[in-house]
Amino acid sequence: MAGRLTERVAGKIPLRRMAATRWAEQTPTWESARPGLIDAALKRAQARPSGNWFVLASSAEIRADKPFGRTVAGVELVAWRTPDGAPHAGPGACPHLGAPLCQAAVDGGRLICRWHGLGLGPQGFPGWDPYPVHDDGVLCWVRLDGPGGEEPLPAPVLPARPDVPVSIDAVTTMVGRCEPADVVANRLDPWHGAWFHPYSFAHLKVLDAPRDPAPEDDNLVVEVTFRVAGRVGVPVRVAFSCPEPRTVVMHILDGEGATSVVETHATPLGPDERGRPLTAVIEATIAYSGRPGFVLARRVAPAVRPLMRVAARRLWKDDLAYAERRYELRSTGRFPG
Repeated sequence: MAGRLTERVAGKIPLRRMAATRWAEQTPTWESARPGLIDAALKRAQARPSGNWFVLASSAEIRADKPFGRTVAGVELVAWRTPDGAPHAGPGACPHLGAPLCQAAVDGGRLICRWHGLGLGPQGFPGWDPYPVHDDGVLCWVRLDGPGGEEPLPAPVLPARPDVPVSIDAVTTMVGRCEPADVVANRLDPWHGAWFHPYSFAHLKVLDAPRDPAPEDDNLVVEVTFRVAGRVGVPVRVAFSCPEPRTVVMHILDGEGATSVVETHATPLGPDERGRPLTAVIEATIAYSGRPGFVLARRVAPAVRPLMRVAARRLWKDDLAYAERRYELRSTGRFPG
């Protein structure tokens, strides 16, 4: 009877008490985290088509009442929505005298330049041609065929994710001095998780790491406990995969929040004032749970999203240091291997 009760409680409460382990007494993972294995996974990701699509921003950042500006792959962009909610993007400089259109007004679905009142809309203008845009419900993408240099695709390569109406999504953006490959390589190294992020992860074990030639699914499968507080955590099994060159997706396979995903998108911006590359890490967390209480969580999503962003920013403060260090070593010929 007691055993069945314990099983029922465990099914209702995903929290587990973890054994006390000092950080320095964890099982070392450096032998498994082989540079060649990570590099091979990165090369396979870079060989996949993107169709020249880049993540521009979260869907919520593209609005109908004000323009959004960002430089992507060295191209200055402006984005906005028309009254029907459709997103649009075009060159960020006014074709008249180069005014910054991120400072324009939006009126009736058109950008109105603040310098001389030139109106620009989705139909374009001589010398000013809009770019293809895709809104997937969480993120807005822009297609840049010049910098992309690939065969264009009609839409970006999207991973499987929970349906937006039954999930909670939160998008976090941070910028680092590195290249997209350094961000992707960081995510293709799950072995660092419990060492570099002990405040978030514990008892991490990589169950499956594909070798060349990789299987069709090409997943890194990991068991890990997400730390909630102290020695209390939530154990899950997750898989990391790359659907296209600048995206790494973590799918929760088993455990609390199964089918939830964390999508890490690395968008190249352009050089900084010293010529170093800047990359935006645009991370979308799409959370789902079949538990009845998740319905309530969706109702208070505006209060939950800031907490999700805080957790993502804490991780990426460290992970950007990893990616920036990797770029520094690569660019100066000091990278191991």
